[in-house]
Amino acid sequence: MFVSIYQQLTIGRALRVLLLAGAAMPSVAAGLDADIDNVLQPSDDRIIITGSRAAVDDVPGSASFIGLDELQLQNYTDINRVLRTVPGVNIQEEDGFGLRPNIGIRGTGLDRSAKITLMEDGVLIAPAPYASPSAYYFPSTGRLSGVEVIKGAAGIKYGPRTQGGSVNLFSTALPDKFAARADVRAGEFDTRRAHIWLGGPVHEAGVRVSLLGEGYFDSSDGFKRLDNGGDTGFEIEDYVLKLRLQSPRNAHRQQSLEFKAQYSDQISDETYLGLTDGDFEATPLRRYNGSARDEFTGEHSLFSARWQGDLGGGFDGTVLAYRTDFSRDWFKLDRVSASGSAADAGNSGVDIAKILAQPENFAPELAILKGEGSLVSADGALLIKHNNRDYYAKGIQGVLGWVGDIAGTSHNFELSARYHEDLQDRFQWWERFRMDHGALVRTGVDVAGTESNRIDSAEAFAVSVQDTITAGRWTLVPGMRLETVDLHRDDFGKADPERTGMALKETDNSLNTFIPGLGMIFDISNDVSLFGGVHKGFSPPAPGRAKTNAETATNWELGARWNAKGVRLDIAGFYNAFSNMVGTVTASTGSSAAIGNQFDGGKVDVIGLEASGELDIADALKVPYRLPLRFAYTFAEAKFKTSFQSGFEPWGTVSIGDKVPYIPRHQGSVALGLEADELGGELSLSFVGAVRTQAGQGPIPIATRVEGHVVADVSTYWQVRDGVRISASVRNLFDSTYAVARRPAGLRPGLPRMALLGLSLTY
Repeated sequence: MFVSIYQQLTIGRALRVLLLAGAAMPSVAAGLDADIDNVLQPSDDRIIITGSRAAVDDVPGSASFIGLDELQLQNYTDINRVLRTVPGVNIQEEDGFGLRPNIGIRGTGLDRSAKITLMEDGVLIAPAPYASPSAYYFPSTGRLSGVEVIKGAAGIKYGPRTQGGSVNLFSTALPDKFAARADVRAGEFDTRRAHIWLGGPVHEAGVRVSLLGEGYFDSSDGFKRLDNGGDTGFEIEDYVLKLRLQSPRNAHRQQSLEFKAQYSDQISDETYLGLTDGDFEATPLRRYNGSARDEFTGEHSLFSARWQGDLGGGFDGTVLAYRTDFSRDWFKLDRVSASGSAADAGNSGVDIAKILAQPENFAPELAILKGEGSLVSADGALLIKHNNRDYYAKGIQGVLGWVGDIAGTSHNFELSARYHEDLQDRFQWWERFRMDHGALVRTGVDVAGTESNRIDSAEAFAVSVQDTITAGRWTLVPGMRLETVDLHRDDFGKADPERTGMALKETDNSLNTFIPGLGMIFDISNDVSLFGGVHKGFSPPAPGRAKTNAETATNWELGARWNAKGVRLDIAGFYNAFSNMVGTVTASTGSSAAIGNQFDGGKVDVIGLEASGELDIADALKVPYRLPLRFAYTFAEAKFKTSFQSGFEPWGTVSIGDKVPYIPRHQGSVALGLEADELGGELSLSFVGAVRTQAGQGPIPIATRVEGHVVADVSTYWQVRDGVRISASVRNLFDSTYAVARRPAGLRPGLPRMALLGLSLTY
């Protein structure tokens, strides 16, 4: 059955069948065991802050942990839907599947998640976290075993971006005993998914050896509809291998060394081209013919080695070395020239974002984008760019810890350091096309490297110190981080694709920063505690200017936790006072300014309130099964405190009191589950208020407004027997039609109703 479902997939078919057989056959042959959550939780080390739901109460600030059980309940493969359950997280959807999410925290910028710290297993995972942090790569959500979100002073140990918070993603951990899982799903839009892994101890005498192999495969034809037909979906393959060596069980001081290798590739027929307001109202899932050739291709690899050990005398250590590589070429429509253009004719025509924002002023260009009927354009009317970039990042980081007592107080001390290098190599060019009866006909190809031809690089060294001091009911966590960053750009120019250096422009920028923080917890009782803190928010500038300012803020929070008798409630207020908010132009901002340009927004105040909770309402209703209820709510308001004129399009002309774009005033989620002996499920609702796409105040103009929306998801399962589960889920249960953004170019729709059926085998 499994093989027949996936025979249509042509890449990696043999490996998928092999992995699936290896995982499924032991499940059937041996006694099946569904309860594997305990062996899938991430290993505990000092690079991870929570690592479990229970550890959240010990964090001197706001923190959330989403474990494997929660992830498997809805079986989300879209990180946007996962993070809707976390208060304080702002999300701008884009493609409906979460392939390249836009995540912000507590008022930071959202574009490509560039203003938060993104990690997988504690490894910085943005393609070039310092030189170019825009997350055009994001780990496959469908293979994750946990997600932690850290806000407040506890996050300064991570860096480099501390003004909003951090998101750390956990891969499948090496099990303590042999285990395996195969999960296959199929559904609408010809969506097909498989997640298969198996692993555990392979040698227990003396030095213990454990192995894990994992494959994740996801594909869909897409839900948008090109006028002349064609796929608008994607294909993803993702592989992970892990090897762990551990001390013998009777060793006095335990040590472990874990190696991880990951490789993934993606092909997605995705575009930046959205719709005009009128066309979105009529046919929201439409895609114009002008985007028929748009395609993203990407390859990502990660290699890491992590050592953990007990050093004796209360000391312990963790050392993590890593290397990531990412290559991508997003071939996508960029501009339209009604009069046409020839190869190597340079930057001509009108940007697609401008066409869709002002369709009445660019009727000829819009007609070419649509390519309706018998229209035949001039040669070179459509300029499709090879947004070709290569990245790497590498580094080593370590933490020395000590646990002990001094003068009647307990201490958990950490001294950590990280050395890091990363690089982005931009080498881009256009191909030129004619629109001919709805089809794109190539009429010219520019010389590679004649659109953008530069290398941005960064070198950083950071040291942080933190001590968790507990005395009676008080826990104080003072900490500090010192960061030194050297940024460099080699711009070879558009006239030197061979990179001879004849017109080379070099730019250097260096900065040193001190990032202090203080967090606290006060236990009012065994069930109730207060927490809070203050820390400096920091985000390094982009390369390319000698005196570019960093983004800085002073961040405050105060909250309370109540955890008793199965009821949990967290509430926190926050105030982030930006002394300088920075906007950096990317292709996805929809701005006409040069990509990489940075603009200072001056002072911005972000105030907000977060609340989340969970409880079981079964006892109140006197029913014989569990009815878990959980909710999250965020109120946020972000306002500019200075007036200025900006070339950053989402800001434009700003007056004091203008609101920062893409930050909803109200958002939240609520979910009600049902858990019986063999049956269960969950109904989840998320809501997002209206947002403005350009800075302003008062009523939001229609042209810069994205309406609020409510989306319902439902998931159910039947536990046929131990280790065998059948499940069904529906995304957007009521088939709501809604827009998620006006950038990069025009209105973009959210995912319509999509049903999936799945089968899981666990050993």
